[in-house]
Amino acid sequence: MKILNGMHPIFNDYHAYPSFSQFEHSPITDYLLSNSCKCICLDGKGIGMVSKNWIDEVTRWLEIGIVIYNPTYWHGGIGGRVLKIWISEIFDQYPELEHIGLTTWSGNPRMIHLAQKLGFKKEAQIRKVRFYKEKYYDCMKYGILRDEWINKKRQ
Repeated sequence: MKILNGMHPIFNDYHAYPSFSQFEHSPITDYLLSNSCKCICLDGKGIGMVSKNWIDEVTRWLEIGIVIYNPTYWHGGIGGRVLKIWISEIFDQYPELEHIGLTTWSGNPRMIHLAQKLGFKKEAQIRKVRFYKEKYYDCMKYGILRDEWINKKRQ
């Protein structure tokens, strides 16, 4: 994912911290060091992260995300391998969880393809809600059920 001029159609609240110290003591650091995130490492170097976020923990609504920072590492299958591990880990960690969601935008065909390849089903398409570079994009919501994931892993 590339964030240009601090803007991205999903994450438009980016701001740089003036110093490492201010970043280190910010709420984002607590999040990045929590069990909700894991670093993707390749050859001992951090190249991205996976995350999980409760939309509503009471109703067991959880979404996942992935970011691979450098486009050099896109298209190599890393995202698919990492998400397979992450999804299995989440379903193992939460035996009561029946659904994992993933949200992207219509301007990210690689993520859409990966979600479908992993067995996620399109559950919603919210039209023209992401305005980016003078163009509207759709919000794309995907999900997979536990039994669908188990069946996909058996194939």
